[in-house]
Amino acid sequence: LDIQKKERFLRLADVKERTGLSRSTIYLNISKGTFPRHINLGARCVGWLESEIDEWMQSRITHRSIAS
Repeated sequence: LDIQKKERFLRLADVKERTGLSRSTIYLNISKGTFPRHINLGARCVGWLESEIDEWMQSRITHRSIAS
């Protein structure tokens, strides 16, 4: 039985806390195409998909293992 995890949006504060990155670093990496893009949730509100942030973090861990 394949039970999918419910998807949720993370706000910038949550993304910063989970990744340890600053706001400017997050947006710089988005512009470089090396970080998941945010999704517009409203006029002045954006969020990131939790699964995409988790995948990005896992890719950094995998990259570290390969580079060692």
